[in-house]
Amino acid sequence: MSPPPGPATPVPAAPPAWVGTMPAFFVLLWSTGFVSPKYGLPYADPLTFVGLRFAIVCVLFTLLAVATRAPWPKTRAEWLHGAVVAVFFHAAYLSGVFVALEEGVSTGVTALIVGVQPVLTAAIASRFLGERARPRQWLGFGLGFTGVALVVANKITLGQGSIVGYALAGVALAGVTFGTLYQKRYLSGMDLRTGAAVQYLFGALVMAMIAPLVEGMRIDWTPEFIAAIAYICGIVSFVGVSVFFFMLRIGQAIRVVSLFYLIPPVTAVLGYFLFGETMGAVAIAGMALAVIGVWLVNRG
Repeated sequence: MSPPPGPATPVPAAPPAWVGTMPAFFVLLWSTGFVSPKYGLPYADPLTFVGLRFAIVCVLFTLLAVATRAPWPKTRAEWLHGAVVAVFFHAAYLSGVFVALEEGVSTGVTALIVGVQPVLTAAIASRFLGERARPRQWLGFGLGFTGVALVVANKITLGQGSIVGYALAGVALAGVTFGTLYQKRYLSGMDLRTGAAVQYLFGALVMAMIAPLVEGMRIDWTPEFIAAIAYICGIVSFVGVSVFFFMLRIGQAIRVVSLFYLIPPVTAVLGYFLFGETMGAVAIAGMALAVIGVWLVNRG
């Protein structure tokens, strides 16, 4: 007589439908983060703008954490990990990009430098996270970077900007790459609400120490500036960063960061509609390559 059948193997539940929409939602929000500062930066010094942004978002996440009784980090190591991500992913990345542009580095060159991030992340992820990119994913990274180069080709102006500006664009690249990998490795188990509050707290402290040394900390509280800072803090940082960290928690880092290749194309489309910026055949071809590259990285 055959033995009685054992308990059925549970079938993993399919993720909610809204999880599948998160990549597109993230790309759209993050792209508006490159457009919206144009409305606010004329009225504030760049590092002061970034520091105020961090402080406001810290308050928003703290209020959310208190209202929902989210657990706060209990050990010194957890607070330290949050500080490391704050320095690299938040402070170094944003301040590096903003100051590079302030130093005269063209937006196209800045986008290309920071656009190396997915490739750099994939190269380091095998040692840092144990994630190895397959050949088709490397092909996708190459196509994605080529697409970004074509999208920003009309904005690339070599020879402009200072050495400091180019160096800070490199700092931004290193910051967003290392910060992403560090977040994935050490903070995947931390509550997203309190973890973000801790990170933005340390980011605001870093900016408060650096900004007075290099600029006059000017802020003109015009209606345009208030609208820009409200949108950037409430939508781009509060919602957008939450979506990014959530995707990073549930997915492979090399797949999540490939979405950054879609941000310059979407930003170009937004610039076309909002500012009347040109978008020729080369840029459209670049958009297609970027989409194909991201598809190859995430296929399967």
